[in-house]
Amino acid sequence: MPGRALILVENLSVPFDRRVWQESQTLRDAGWDVHVICPQGTKRDRESYVELNGVKIHRYPLTAATGGPRGYVKEYGSALWHTLRLARRIGPVDVVHACNPPDLLFLVARMLRRRGAKFIFDQHDLCPELYLSRFASRGKDFLYRMVCRLERATYRTADVVISTNESYRSAALTRGNMAPDKVFVVRSAPVIERFRQVPAEPELKKGKPHLLCYLGVMGPQDGVDYALRSLALLRAEREDWHAVFVGAGDTFDEMVALSRSLGLADLVEFTGRIPDEDLVRYLSTADVCLSPDPHNPLNDVSTMNKVMEYMAMSRPIVSFELREARVSAGEAAVYAPANDEAEFARLTSRLLDDPSERERMGKLGKERVEGSLAWSNSQKALLAAYEAAMAG
Repeated sequence: MPGRALILVENLSVPFDRRVWQESQTLRDAGWDVHVICPQGTKRDRESYVELNGVKIHRYPLTAATGGPRGYVKEYGSALWHTLRLARRIGPVDVVHACNPPDLLFLVARMLRRRGAKFIFDQHDLCPELYLSRFASRGKDFLYRMVCRLERATYRTADVVISTNESYRSAALTRGNMAPDKVFVVRSAPVIERFRQVPAEPELKKGKPHLLCYLGVMGPQDGVDYALRSLALLRAEREDWHAVFVGAGDTFDEMVALSRSLGLADLVEFTGRIPDEDLVRYLSTADVCLSPDPHNPLNDVSTMNKVMEYMAMSRPIVSFELREARVSAGEAAVYAPANDEAEFARLTSRLLDDPSERERMGKLGKERVEGSLAWSNSQKALLAAYEAAMAG
C-alpha cells in the first residue's frame, strides 16, 4: 500500500535532477506521500522548502567540491549532516530511497530503518569506477578502498536496489551479492514533453552550413576535451561548421581556455546552462550531436543522459565505443574506437556530408526513446521495486 516515501539526493537539486523528479511524480501519481531532501541550486531551486505538484522538497545549502578528494570529503560531510537534520524533522517514513553519489546515504537509511522504514538504493553511479575515472593518477589507493567499502555497506543495508541499466544491475548481483528479485532496472529516460522540435534557426549556425552540438555536464570524465581536440582535427579538413557546447561543470573555464589554445575560438561557442526553450532551439537546428565521453571504467558501463536526449530530438550522434552507449543508441549513433579523436572527427565529417543518413539515424533514435526506452516502462519497474521493498 502507498505510504510515505523519502527520496535523498546529493549531487543535484530537484526538480533540476530530471530522473529524481520523474521518480517523484510517478510515486505521487501512485498515491505515495513524497518528500525529497536535496541541495539548493546555485541559480535555480533556491527555496529551502517548496511543494511542487504535490511533491514536498526540502533543500539545504551546499558548496560544491573543488580540488581533489579532500574537497569531496568536505562536501559530502556537510551534505550528510544536513540530510540527517532534515530527515529527523520530516519524521517517520515507510520507504527511504537514497540516490548516490555519494555512497554515504545508507547512514541516514540505517537510522530510518530502525524506525521501520524500508531502504531502496537507487544507484545512479558506480562510485568505485567514478573514483578511478576522476582520479586516475591515484590508482586503487586508500580512498579507493574506502569507496569500495562504502558501496558494500550500502548494498548490505538495502532491501532493494534500483539500477539504471543492466551493467549496474550486474554489479549489484556480483559484488553486492543482492538477490536477483531484489534488483530492478529503472532506466533514465528523457521527458518527451521537454524535447519537442521547433523550426530550425539557421542564424544559430553563425553563417556556416552545419551546426554541431554538445549537451551536458563538463567535468573531468565527460570528454569535452576529446571533442575539442577532435574538432581541431576536423578544422584542418573543413571549416563549414559551427559548434555549440551547452552546459556547465567543474572544467567549464578550462574547456573554454582549451578551445582558444586549439585555435577554435571563432568556430566554437560555450553557452553555459540555458533555459529549455533555448536548448531545444539549438538541438532542433543541430545537424550532428556529440557524445565524446572517453572510455574509462565508469563511462563504459553508464547510460549517458545526453545520448537519450539527442535521440528524443531525432539527432544523429557521434560517440566513442562504449558498452552502454551501444545499448542506448543502437544504430542512432556511429562509434569511433575508444578515445580515437581522429576517427571521431572523421565520422563527424562523414555525417555532415550525408543528410539522408542523418535523417535515418534520427528517426531510429526517436523510435527508441518513444518505444523500448520510454519512461513508461521505467515507471512499471520503479513501482515494482517499491512493491518488493514493502513486501520484504
